[in-house]
Amino acid sequence: IFFPCARRYGIPVSACPRSYRRAAGAKLHHEAAGNIPRHIVQDTAFWKHKKLNEMSSEEWEALCDGCGKCCVLKLEDIDGGDVYYTDVGCRLLNCDTCVCEDYENRKQIVPDCVILTPDNLADLKWMPTSCAYRLIFEQKDLPEWHPLVTGDKNSTRISGNAVAGRIYNEKDVPESELPNHITEW
Repeated sequence: IFFPCARRYGIPVSACPRSYRRAAGAKLHHEAAGNIPRHIVQDTAFWKHKKLNEMSSEEWEALCDGCGKCCVLKLEDIDGGDVYYTDVGCRLLNCDTCVCEDYENRKQIVPDCVILTPDNLADLKWMPTSCAYRLIFEQKDLPEWHPLVTGDKNSTRISGNAVAGRIYNEKDVPESELPNHITEW
């Protein structure tokens, strides 16, 4: 049995200090929120009165805060089901900017990349608790540091809520070393 969002291969138990299974995060957004010009998103507080499935594609994309947490690799404890974030990003994630290097083709390049939709949010329990999609799905408001609240596309990074500059690329970390990269964001 594999974690539903996961890349479908595991770390051999003999290589891990505990029984972990790799569960890579979704690659959701090509740029930090706020990079979409405000004039495209006509309603500046759309998230307060629209359901996720009512949003335009521009509003949907603008909702992403650009933290990159969804794009870091995750490990799932096989025994307990707990999910642990690592400081290792997807091979397409720019580690300094949290921008997907090929957003339009990400699913073809990384076949297990999860394309986030209003219909699959309920199944993605591993989404970061600060994720705007998750917060709106749970009928909560955006955090005060969110770019749509601050008007500053860099506010996620400035507030310390982005992984930018604090992660390794998965191309540089052997899979057997992933348990050594568990961290809390």
